[in-house]
Amino acid sequence: MMRQARAPGASRAPAAADALLAIMAKVGQFRGESRFTTWAYKFVIFEVSAKVGRHFWVNPPVPMDAEDWDRLPDRFGLEPAREAERRELASAVRRAVDEQLTSRQRQVFAAIVLDGVPLDALAVKLGSTRNALYKTMFDARRKLRAALAATGYLDDQTSRRS
Repeated sequence: MMRQARAPGASRAPAAADALLAIMAKVGQFRGESRFTTWAYKFVIFEVSAKVGRHFWVNPPVPMDAEDWDRLPDRFGLEPAREAERRELASAVRRAVDEQLTSRQRQVFAAIVLDGVPLDALAVKLGSTRNALYKTMFDARRKLRAALAATGYLDDQTSRRS
């Protein structure tokens, strides 16, 4: 059997159809306490984010190797002339990640910050919730800021704001 080429934008149709089915299945539960479109919107958001999360893991990103950590300072917006500082900062962040974070925090940090995995997609992959992963990242950032402040890479006021 030959597969037909998919038209541009056709990949969104299954998520929209699933959202419509979810709305139709629950329309009897609509109490009229808000606009119908507002009520229905949550089903669309849930279905589309679930589909995007599943789609993201079909072709997961390649994990970063040790030399890939050198790319991390590029995300900080530092000037190329400060290459030595960039490498030193990347090394300090890597040490802090290895020494200060729990294994779960390292896993979430690497996926979100280094690999660029969307939070919703990571929640689906790990069988967690968006809020739980947000809290994990919040705690990890706090630990990293404290470690970088203790080693002189950040001032104390910057690390206290978090």
